[in-house]
Amino acid sequence: MKNLPLRRLLTKIILTCLPLLAAAAPPAQAEQALTPYSAEYRVKISVLSGRLTTELRPLAEGYEAIHVIEPRGLARLLKNGEINEQSRFAVKDGGIEATWYRSEDSLSSDAGRAEVTFDWSTRELSGSVNDEEIRIMLDGIVHDRVAIQYQLMHDLLNGGPDERYVLFDIDEFKTLTVRNIGERSVSTPAGDFQAVGIQHQAENSSRITTLWCVEELGYLPVLIEQHRKGKLRMRAELRTYAELST
Repeated sequence: MKNLPLRRLLTKIILTCLPLLAAAAPPAQAEQALTPYSAEYRVKISVLSGRLTTELRPLAEGYEAIHVIEPRGLARLLKNGEINEQSRFAVKDGGIEATWYRSEDSLSSDAGRAEVTFDWSTRELSGSVNDEEIRIMLDGIVHDRVAIQYQLMHDLLNGGPDERYVLFDIDEFKTLTVRNIGERSVSTPAGDFQAVGIQHQAENSSRITTLWCVEELGYLPVLIEQHRKGKLRMRAELRTYAELST
């Protein structure tokens, strides 16, 4: 090799090595997508029993999720009605972007109805809550009560959840703190699974929700537990699961 000035020599070495470095570098991993499915859970809320059905369907752009809770057995004598929640959302820039949400609650003590649209081009949430029109400017990403589960599932598929999320909870916004509490074996009517526990809690709330999510099911929660002031208030165990064709 001829004697070259140091800067030219370094440049020649770098240009020679770049193709080798590019060939040796691992390819960028494609983002893992949510899996459309239908599932049924056995639910216990205090002393009442019920059923939770959840379904994730593909749309032309994104997904639609439907969650329904209804009383079963003797609980029907004490409680009548159901909670039906629907959410439509897209997956953009590595996250879930809600576009529409509806809730019809004829079961709980604070029963009501809500239907809102998320317009991210104008950063505006609009619609109605209990027949009262609302229009709110959004400052950052906000998830509805259904879409938040799929945001957590998406994040588990692609590196892990963030520490905080903002939730639109019918008539107020809540900041959820999220933490990974580790793995353990979970037994459900659908079988035994190795699951990772994802726990979330709203600021200034005594209610803690834990989702025990299973990797081979696309991080679907197979067990959902809700504690309030340290006492178990709600438990939902997976009974059946089936993937839906896309």
